[in-house]
Amino acid sequence: MSRPTLSVPTRSALWASFVLVASVACAPAAEDGSGDDMSAAAAATSEPRVTRAATAPGEMPPAILGNGGDLEGMDVQYVEGDPATRGYLAVPDGEGPFPALIIIHEWNGLVDRVRQVADDFAAEGYVTLAADLYGGRTGGNPEENMALVRETMGDMPAVVANLDAAVAWLKARPDVTGRIGSMGWCFGGGVALSFGLDGENHEATAIFYGRLVDDPAMLEGMDHEVYGTFAREDQGPSPEQVEAFEAALRSAGVEHDLHIYDDVNHGFWLHVDQDVETRGPAALDAWERLKAYLDRTLGQ
Repeated sequence: MSRPTLSVPTRSALWASFVLVASVACAPAAEDGSGDDMSAAAAATSEPRVTRAATAPGEMPPAILGNGGDLEGMDVQYVEGDPATRGYLAVPDGEGPFPALIIIHEWNGLVDRVRQVADDFAAEGYVTLAADLYGGRTGGNPEENMALVRETMGDMPAVVANLDAAVAWLKARPDVTGRIGSMGWCFGGGVALSFGLDGENHEATAIFYGRLVDDPAMLEGMDHEVYGTFAREDQGPSPEQVEAFEAALRSAGVEHDLHIYDDVNHGFWLHVDQDVETRGPAALDAWERLKAYLDRTLGQ
């Protein structure tokens, strides 16, 4: 491994250094939370549902192809006492219980592309909560995005508390099995990895081209298999950084499913529609790996 990602002595140092990496890597009627008087069971029955329609072999989820359509879920308050933080909940139809998934947005915030992906995961059979780390705000250009990243990463205990609240909120639902995974892209991918190390117990961590760690001692705390999808033409993280991450996972004894895809760059999976011919084959393979990974770890 000729060029390690970064030798990180503490997890707090990982949080502090994330802002720099994100700046080069990331290019272009609501329901209340657990404090409601309404019981969790009654709330669940009143929510909109997403029709179960899992993708067939050879098919990708509509949202990443730009065909997400109208939103089928709802905004929710999942952090008690924080009405500004509004996640997006998508629930499969049927009685369940279902495994659950927390998805973490890119550097521009919780936008409709991410909400549409939540709907797609609900169609696959997951109660899906798209987390909001920006207090309801989104960025409209790189400068605004970076300002939100810096502000958010300046208070990492609040980020962890936000996602811990998401886990607790999902586990309290009667339609959730209790098995929960987290995943994210770019900014969100790095946060997902760090949450896998420092956050409330959950069973899966999926990273799409996010901030990595190459210190085996830090990764020893990971108690579940890690999924990762990366791009050969990316520099944030670069292929060498991914290889260093994989070596550290192996040294720490952490099971993993990582792959670097040729001929694609950063952001290829969430935005396949920007170049379907080039990105499509890699995105399809990454999707089929992801479906198998979630099935293994969350146990549908």
